[in-house]
Amino acid sequence: MDFAEYIRKFDAHTAKYIPKKADWTPSDQAVYGPSDYFRLDPREANDLRYKAVRYQLDRHYKSNRTYRTYCEELKFDPASIRSADDLDKVPVVSTDFFKTYPTGRDFALWLANVYTGELPKIHIKSKDPSPDEVISSFNSAGMAVSYSSGTSGRHTFIPRDMKAFFANEYALSKGALTMFYPRWGPDMRSFLMMPNPFKTNLFAGRLGTVMYDIMKDVEVALDREVNTETVRQSMAKGDTLVSKITKYVVSRTTQKSIDRIVNWLEDRSKDGARVALVGVPFMLHYVLNELKERGRSFDFGDRTMILTGGGWKAHENERIPEEKFRKDVEELLGVHPEHCLDMYGMVEGNGWMLQCPEGHYFHIPTNYLHPMVLDDEGNNLGYGKYGRFAFLDGSMNAYPGFIVTNDKVKMLEHCPHCDRPGPVLESAITRIPGKEMRGCGEEMRKMMANDVGGD
Repeated sequence: MDFAEYIRKFDAHTAKYIPKKADWTPSDQAVYGPSDYFRLDPREANDLRYKAVRYQLDRHYKSNRTYRTYCEELKFDPASIRSADDLDKVPVVSTDFFKTYPTGRDFALWLANVYTGELPKIHIKSKDPSPDEVISSFNSAGMAVSYSSGTSGRHTFIPRDMKAFFANEYALSKGALTMFYPRWGPDMRSFLMMPNPFKTNLFAGRLGTVMYDIMKDVEVALDREVNTETVRQSMAKGDTLVSKITKYVVSRTTQKSIDRIVNWLEDRSKDGARVALVGVPFMLHYVLNELKERGRSFDFGDRTMILTGGGWKAHENERIPEEKFRKDVEELLGVHPEHCLDMYGMVEGNGWMLQCPEGHYFHIPTNYLHPMVLDDEGNNLGYGKYGRFAFLDGSMNAYPGFIVTNDKVKMLEHCPHCDRPGPVLESAITRIPGKEMRGCGEEMRKMMANDVGGD
């Protein structure tokens, strides 16, 4: 099928994520309007991005007291942003901010102050609620609060509402399926190498929600509740009884998951179905090692697409070499490297950078995301230099998605391997020295690595 029909079919299966067109804001136009995020004329992308970011900047400055106070302290006036050339002036918030929260009922107040706009009515029964109880109360009222964690065990909490969550799911899946064109079809059978998205508020787990709308069926690696306490105990360095029990239970689940994935691959090799493997690289890495031990291989060929994300650590001191990973995928699963792609994103935003099949560089959706590379003083380094990745997320309505990260990146003006216009990030993304490891997959790796020669 041609690309236009391909996207129409995708939009039909994700219709519930798309606002009514008559109600579209500039942000909605930037996210839902373009058919291909990565082949837009740069002038069109710049226009969409500027209008989306400017729209959200005005909203957050007007309706978010926390961000407005921050801007006033920096003597920043949104009126100074008159064109796309001025966007670098917009004040960005460090990802560290989202770890600076109190406990109990004050945590709920903190979430409310981060959120832009009017919250639904929240009912919290406990006088001293846990983080999970607060999140559950918010989400029961119609929010989509999620969290991530790093090696310190300190969680990052983000107060998305459902509009922001839907934009995130749509943008991620559309960007991915664009890069996989024409591989995707709604008849695909998939294995989500992550927790069940309906049994966790862990951001890495919630991301898989959209798969249930665009795939024929979905299997999950971890079909049990995963909450903040599960993650904390699994990542704990101490040897408390609760921590030991948690790690033991999760580790047994991990080996069962590996066996289930191998058996699932056996079944799919026989029924001829088109398949998708989606999740953290380390999980598929374990599966590939299991296949090596069993002397087993498959030849799925062009009927398979593999999408990974969340970091390339296999164990505490072992990083998975990406090229070797793709080579193992080809040798053991029969899937060519151009059908095995990685993505880069984070809990603090809706911006998803997808690798191109030609060169495996991360392409940036500049229709709604304004990317920057900053030095330690906040100056924009431009292209070709290493620095902190920062972005202005024009899709984010729930809180100010104007973020500077602790990720060390190099941005190039164009991809060296394909003809898609727009900037890219080199695939070797690392952490700024002295900052903890984190990401969609780090907490999952910590939880699930214990029984396979891990931490």
